[in-house]
Amino acid sequence: MTVLDDRIEMADADASTERLDEWFERLEHMPVPEGFRVEIVGGNVFMTPQRNTHWQIIRRILWALEDRFGREVMAFTDVRIDFPGDENGFCPDVAMLKDSAREDDKGHWQYQDVEFVAEVISKSTAANDYGPKKTAYATAEVPVYLIADPYQGRCHLFTQPKNGDYLTELLVAFGADVDMTTTPLGLVLKTDDFPRD
Repeated sequence: MTVLDDRIEMADADASTERLDEWFERLEHMPVPEGFRVEIVGGNVFMTPQRNTHWQIIRRILWALEDRFGREVMAFTDVRIDFPGDENGFCPDVAMLKDSAREDDKGHWQYQDVEFVAEVISKSTAANDYGPKKTAYATAEVPVYLIADPYQGRCHLFTQPKNGDYLTELLVAFGADVDMTTTPLGLVLKTDDFPRD
């Protein structure tokens, strides 16, 4: 890559962040119904309702992270992180960051600090989680990406990001353990009480 290519890429990233900031600012002033999550995927705005099934799975994933790393783990839900690609302001269901992670001067978390992402499938946005979000997470080299799908009753564990894709995928039916001991998480996620839709 040349210096010119680097400068063009940086300018594009800055412009994309500014557009995302503008969109999210507008969305904050709109009457978004309570209980809905808003994110921007590929420049498109998506609002999805938070259902009980969805939240119960998220809670169990957060508990597993706290059991493994303690209550001070840098993990949260539905917080904006901008990922590579055209206008990707995602609000992952669960994101865990490095302990050293710090917000930038605008109060944004950096995708380079993300160690783990989990998405719980909603019918209306499932294509995003399996498609453009998976690509963005792999491009960002997020080491571990977990999809919990209460409609299929399965978890999809993606690891080893390379060139915008994950080299490995493990399918685990709800009720079995998701073994992540060989990943940076070093934990086993129990799914026996994951609810289904």
